[in-house]
Amino acid sequence: MLRIFKKRKYTFKGGAHVREYKNTTGARIERMPAPPTVAVPMSQHIGVPCKPLVKVGDHVDYGQLIGEAEGLSCPVHATVSGKVLKLAKVTNAMGAPVDAIVLENDGLYTLCPDVKPYPKKLEDTTPEEIVELLRNAGIAGMGGATFPTHAKLRSAIGKVDTLIVNSAECEPFITANHRMMLEHPDRIVDGTRILMHALGLSHGFIAVEDNKPDAIATLKACVGDAQDVEVVTLKTKYPQGDERQIIYALTGRELPAGKLPADLGCVIFNAETVAATWHAFTFGTPLCKRVVTVDGDCIARPANIKVPIGTSYRDLIAYCGGLVKTPERIVNGGPMMGFAQWDLDGVVTKGTSAVLLLSKEFCKASHVPAEPSCIRCGRCVAHCPMHLMPNMLAAYARQGRFDDAETYNAMSCVECGSCAYQCPAGMPIVQHIRVAKNTIRAQKAAAAAQQKKGG
Repeated sequence: MLRIFKKRKYTFKGGAHVREYKNTTGARIERMPAPPTVAVPMSQHIGVPCKPLVKVGDHVDYGQLIGEAEGLSCPVHATVSGKVLKLAKVTNAMGAPVDAIVLENDGLYTLCPDVKPYPKKLEDTTPEEIVELLRNAGIAGMGGATFPTHAKLRSAIGKVDTLIVNSAECEPFITANHRMMLEHPDRIVDGTRILMHALGLSHGFIAVEDNKPDAIATLKACVGDAQDVEVVTLKTKYPQGDERQIIYALTGRELPAGKLPADLGCVIFNAETVAATWHAFTFGTPLCKRVVTVDGDCIARPANIKVPIGTSYRDLIAYCGGLVKTPERIVNGGPMMGFAQWDLDGVVTKGTSAVLLLSKEFCKASHVPAEPSCIRCGRCVAHCPMHLMPNMLAAYARQGRFDDAETYNAMSCVECGSCAYQCPAGMPIVQHIRVAKNTIRAQKAAAAAQQKKGG
């Protein structure tokens, strides 16, 4: 077992101290009644979209498999019981249209007969059986990355010595994980043990930032005198929750570009992903609901809500009392790494940790120049947790010099937004870098396709 550095609080180099806006820290998780209809996307994860298994007019039960996964993918399940109204397109968080199954909620919540607790005790369960359990439950990373959990676990078995449950929740506003730690610490602790068993590890870490002392105390009380799960305290700093930063903070190991955490002997799971693992093992329930923080100065009643996947932003807003201001910006996820939305009919997916509604006054949009210019202050360089030169990357992107951007390691950018947050000129630095990265990927894909065609 790896021995992490013995210091009181764990941290990393660079990053930023952002204003937290944790307005919903004291807001207990509420169960929102399922709306009259939900639109369940067939693509909610990294990898291949699912193929619909139902047709218009079919009746479905809660938890029933409605989207079949092949390859690197996650199956999709009905999040209400009722009738299939239509197969439609919805806009995902990145603005792309994806296939979805629209279900009419019958209000009965009839449980699918296939949903049953796992029949074996944990100690009698093999690692491969746990991998298959996670696959059948459709669990994907719920911290926002949405990588299929079964694939991550399978790739880590026999390779890692360190399991980290990421409970940092370093983005402003979001408190969904915080409330989960306070209200259901047993699900996180026992879910950690399930993953430890699959990995053959006798010790695991739950890492929490020090701005959540109540969650740290609650988790430690839940673990009690047991020695297998250790709750460790991270120094509050953004982006502490990024896998590269949390690995360095706890182990001192630096993740090189192009490498995965498993290459360093580490595997990381989000706290809510771990709780979903416990739920799938204990009750057999697939991933059909998740906790979403709804906040921002435009919402009447900020809250943490457990909602069926496929619930629209419009229904979330209505449940929270509606709007008190006109939003300048609607964000799926956190304000630093989330994605701006323009369609209130967009829906909650497995990776939606928050929906934020922010006014023009809050965003200070009127104070940002139409064409901001770099003033060469160097703050973006000083705060970059990946030790890059964001100013140069943004400049190359604006000039279309994407080869130079790649030379300056644009692909190592984690898009945390620390650079843009620190920029006194209001430069959208991270957006320029995103453009560069997407262009570089497209160019490489085109070159590979041309080479394959020529071969």
